[in-house]
Amino acid sequence: MISENLDTALAFTIPDRHARGRLVRLGPALNAILSAHGYPPAIEKVLAEAIVLAALLGATLKEVEGQLTLQAQTENGVIDLLVADYRGGEMRGYVRHDAERLGELPADPSLFGLFGKGYLAITFDQATSGERYQGIVPLEGASLAEAAESYFAQSEQIPSLVRIGIGRADDGSVVAGGLMLQHLPEGEEGRDRIHTRLDHPEWDHVAALGGSVRDAELADGELPLETLLWRLFNEDQVRVSPSIAPRRGCRCDPDHVARVIARFPEEERAAMAGPDGLIEVNCEFCARGFKIEPLAA
Repeated sequence: MISENLDTALAFTIPDRHARGRLVRLGPALNAILSAHGYPPAIEKVLAEAIVLAALLGATLKEVEGQLTLQAQTENGVIDLLVADYRGGEMRGYVRHDAERLGELPADPSLFGLFGKGYLAITFDQATSGERYQGIVPLEGASLAEAAESYFAQSEQIPSLVRIGIGRADDGSVVAGGLMLQHLPEGEEGRDRIHTRLDHPEWDHVAALGGSVRDAELADGELPLETLLWRLFNEDQVRVSPSIAPRRGCRCDPDHVARVIARFPEEERAAMAGPDGLIEVNCEFCARGFKIEPLAA
């Protein structure tokens, strides 16, 4: 396997078609997230899809330090909560699920089988301006990728295509890749987005080519993203931005946790402490635990 083809992301535009896109392929960084939890294969697969989706959507943030959070939640599903986020190239995620009910499902359950009736919330937080935007759509379709397409159609009114492929390398590790394409107004200004949905022959062309991508290509760790991009859009002039390297990152900080705990009254801190006199705090994202002194400042 060629390592430079993993944990990489490529942003591009197709100016003549008023389209932009991003290709992502994840390997070691994704496996570092998954291995911290030891999820069953079906849960591991849906979290891998969510991490790829977060990396794709994170490309739309205007600020480098902005954060994209993807949350899928239900009240009666086998999975009752899935969270993945992306900030400054760092990714993290976790799933809360009912292991007993999962065992009653087929080996490769459908999205509805895992979640039942639920919703997908996508939140964009801009770091500098403090602006926050959240869109919520029903968790419908065969995959999280389809749910994301519904989000863009309903909340953003931007024609979009999202494809995600999940595979395994020879050593058993997970390799996942994704493609996101969006049709934008001319110059992103002066043309109403609703109008572009009604009259966009350029988008039909781009969507047809992008939709031809195969899951196996997206998850092929030996296929450079530049080569895949050329396969898809060799009929058009494509402008490519410098690639970046998405990585695993968690923002849990024992010192920060200690400062937060120190704000509680002394009696409450004492009640939080275990038999050893320390307060144990667990991070759902990285599956690590921290021992905090109850009276730490």
